[in-house]
Amino acid sequence: MTMKSALTVRPLAEQPLDDPDVNRALIGRLVREFYARLRKNERLGPIFARAITGDWEPHLEKMTDFWCSVILKTGDYHGRPVPAHVKLKDVTEADFDIWLDMFGKTAAELFAPETAAVFIDRAERIATSLKLAMFFRIDPPRQTAAG
Repeated sequence: MTMKSALTVRPLAEQPLDDPDVNRALIGRLVREFYARLRKNERLGPIFARAITGDWEPHLEKMTDFWCSVILKTGDYHGRPVPAHVKLKDVTEADFDIWLDMFGKTAAELFAPETAAVFIDRAERIATSLKLAMFFRIDPPRQTAAG
């Protein structure tokens, strides 16, 4: 393989979940059950209550679109999750562990183990991406006396 061909190789696109039982209705159930639990959580509940005031249904529909796009590759989601999360100044890195634990338990209750594993894997990757966007900062180079 030449250097040029090595640079043009692209990773394979993530494929939609191949499970005929997983559809928008079931993903919507996951979203609603997860957020019902999240809203009762002593740490995350107040954060979300401050961010989402009033009617939760638009947010739940947006999150259903998001997860349908992530899992089924529907292309229904057209939001920008990074800016939405970066503005949440009271969120800590540890909050993502709580979120992932609650999400994983909810997915495990609703889906067969192999399907739940797909949801959990994608949630972990999303959490990693959001944590990098929210908390990772490269320190500027230090100036030396000579420089």
